[in-house]
Amino acid sequence: MRGRLLALGAAIALTVSLAACAPQAPTSPASTDAGATGGASAGTGPSDKTLSIGTTTDVVNFNPVLGNSRTDSWVTNLMYPHLLSISDTGAKEPNVATKWGYVDDTTGFYEIRDDLTWSDGTPLTAKDVAWTLNAVKKDEAPGTFFGQLGNLDTATAVSDTRVELKLSQPDSSIIEEIGFWGVVVPQHVFEPKGSIATFANDGKDGGWVGLGPFIMSDFQVGQHYTLKRVDSYPLVDGGVPGPAEVVYRVYPDVNTEILALQSGEIDVIANALPPTQVEKLRSTAGLQVIEAAGLGYAHMVYNMDNPDLAKTEVRQALAHAADYEAIRTVVLQGQAVSTGSSALMPVLKDYYDDSITEYEYDPELARSLMEKAGYTAGSDGTFPVEFRLIYSLQDAVTSQWAQMVKDSAAEAGITITLQGSERNTYLAQTNEGDYDIYAGNFAIMDDPVTNFSLSYLPGGAINYTHVDDPELNALIEKGMVTFDTDDKIAIMRDANKIVHEQVYDNIMYTQNLFFAASDKWTGFISKPSELLSIVNPLSLASATPVE
Repeated sequence: MRGRLLALGAAIALTVSLAACAPQAPTSPASTDAGATGGASAGTGPSDKTLSIGTTTDVVNFNPVLGNSRTDSWVTNLMYPHLLSISDTGAKEPNVATKWGYVDDTTGFYEIRDDLTWSDGTPLTAKDVAWTLNAVKKDEAPGTFFGQLGNLDTATAVSDTRVELKLSQPDSSIIEEIGFWGVVVPQHVFEPKGSIATFANDGKDGGWVGLGPFIMSDFQVGQHYTLKRVDSYPLVDGGVPGPAEVVYRVYPDVNTEILALQSGEIDVIANALPPTQVEKLRSTAGLQVIEAAGLGYAHMVYNMDNPDLAKTEVRQALAHAADYEAIRTVVLQGQAVSTGSSALMPVLKDYYDDSITEYEYDPELARSLMEKAGYTAGSDGTFPVEFRLIYSLQDAVTSQWAQMVKDSAAEAGITITLQGSERNTYLAQTNEGDYDIYAGNFAIMDDPVTNFSLSYLPGGAINYTHVDDPELNALIEKGMVTFDTDDKIAIMRDANKIVHEQVYDNIMYTQNLFFAASDKWTGFISKPSELLSIVNPLSLASATPVE
């Protein structure tokens, strides 16, 4: 079996930090009652004000099943709902779905709300959910969704409010992962357009039909994306979103966004603040700084398609040629913590294995490992290899620590050249494998088995090392079909040891994130990660101007 493969590309996130306390699978295949959805405070109610938000990239895909960047998600999440939400601990919460779980080990289900309506007046039913799942699976629509469906056979609407998923084999994570990462689109709009993988959904044929607090009304690439309030949104207290409209405005970088926020040109910055700006903006009159829990991590991976990097000793040398503590102190201003170089981070208390420790910064050890790999340094102390490290110029934090990685590697005689690119170019390079070293971050790594499937199985959508290790593959695949919690923990710890020893991933730190907004708005609801933060649908629907 090759697990569910998710195209998180940016970070998705994909952006993130700790894979915090991912909810455990049931100890035996059984139904899970997750409770009913509840709203959040909507402040003073709807207003006639526009909420302006800064972003540093344009929307690439208006079709939410194809979106593969933060701005795509920020905008389309306001129009297309997810079945589940997430808490600061990584636990899944109700959204469109009120209950979810397993009928047996190869049958899952969702019970959905009965009070939701698409913006054209058509009710949302279980048929929309089933059709979306089946269409994404059939048409292999690349994005943040398709990879989760590897073990889905078919989805069936057994009533207007219940969807059942027949699985090709047991999968103890799939129901919550599909529920959180997958969106629902209107069957009556998307089905007539043919393949869901090729439908642009760019509004050119009469606008958009969505189900969220806002609906797209106008956009101009490079400038703005304007969404107007819907009349009814039952997921927020009061049933009506606060802002009359939300406008995403495009800026070249986060520093320009900060200037726009200070001048009153925008009200919110969607991007996480650079650590050096947090305290400064916290003490700036007229602004508020809001913290969001981190559920992901920053990391480097080494492309094993490069024959030099296919050598374990070279990857180990690179791991010991980075000064992680200096990066966290200087660049992150102490706002990040070590994960122990572990993909099962401390926040995953049950899964975490404290016998795995952070790669020690040791240039001399790195040199000896390079020599063990068969390389001889020249008279200048430099080894005859060179590695190209790619990163996004829009990611101010990674841009800074990439330079520190280059400098510390030079101390070990290893030459790294830096290639920073505009974010969409960087994502394209990542997808094409056009790099030696990838530097970036993931926003939400919420389930250990799923995370490992995506990151380390052949064909995994974020397998940027391009690893294919039979022993590791077998452990991950065993973990996917194991429902007993203790057994699953033992399996994933063994898998994690291989990842650490072989340096299939170099996880550097995790951090909580900070976001800035005007204090003329209130009611924001923080969700974990940069992907959700204070620009998640519930938060923006709950935001109201201060009277």
